[in-house]
Amino acid sequence: MARRNQGLFDDLVAITSKFPWWVGVILAIIAYFVLRVFATSGATVTVNTKNIGTVVSRNIFTTLAIIGQYLLPAIFLIGAGLSALGRRKRNALHVKVAAAGAQSALEKMSWREFEMLVGEHFRRRGYSVEETGRGGADGGVDLVISSGTESYLVQCKQWKARQVGVQTIRELYGVIIARGADGGYVVTSGVFTDEARRFADGRGIELIAGNRLVEMIRGAQTAVPEMKSSAALKAPSCPKCGSRMVMITARKGPQPGRSFWGCSKFPNCRGTRPA
Repeated sequence: MARRNQGLFDDLVAITSKFPWWVGVILAIIAYFVLRVFATSGATVTVNTKNIGTVVSRNIFTTLAIIGQYLLPAIFLIGAGLSALGRRKRNALHVKVAAAGAQSALEKMSWREFEMLVGEHFRRRGYSVEETGRGGADGGVDLVISSGTESYLVQCKQWKARQVGVQTIRELYGVIIARGADGGYVVTSGVFTDEARRFADGRGIELIAGNRLVEMIRGAQTAVPEMKSSAALKAPSCPKCGSRMVMITARKGPQPGRSFWGCSKFPNCRGTRPA
């Protein structure tokens, strides 16, 4: 999907909206007081043939400062408002999917909502998330997530078609190599073909199907209340990477209902400990 051309106003709003909302508020305050100084610092100067160029330039700058002291803070505040609304929507999507506990909840979303949900999922697992804006309904790298010095590319596939084939995985692998990323994820509301899974194996690409994504979101949604509910329960460190672990209750496998400690960095780390 081609990205439409944007003006400076749209670009500043878009950039500000990617930061936490309070960053936009601080920028608005700083912009107002800085430009206010220039807007009110103009002194009357006698115009003559020697200084006419300087006087004209000063008047133009002062006029821009007078306008900018209101316009630029307004842009930052709009961006801050969009950031707050986006954060609220991401949280609502996460809660909705966790409560529904069904893969069908993913299929009812638009591709943009699905992308926001996946971004929120990785944020709650401790990653920094950048929404690239290069993806869309027709594909592309949608998110760049990072943890420490490592970065991963994420492609979101909220397709009405149920299966994601190997071609999608091949394309992402090529982008990972080209950018020098540490790995990648393909997240879909549906499932992956066997060929896609075989290709991803051993190439640093994690495939997350819709049913697994729902399980991971439900686990993340319930992990924090469980940890807070018992003051005596202290989370151990992961035996593989040293990160904090969370209590997980198995819903599938040979022992459904069994609780165990799982690494908070899952699926990047699969360390476990018995409860």
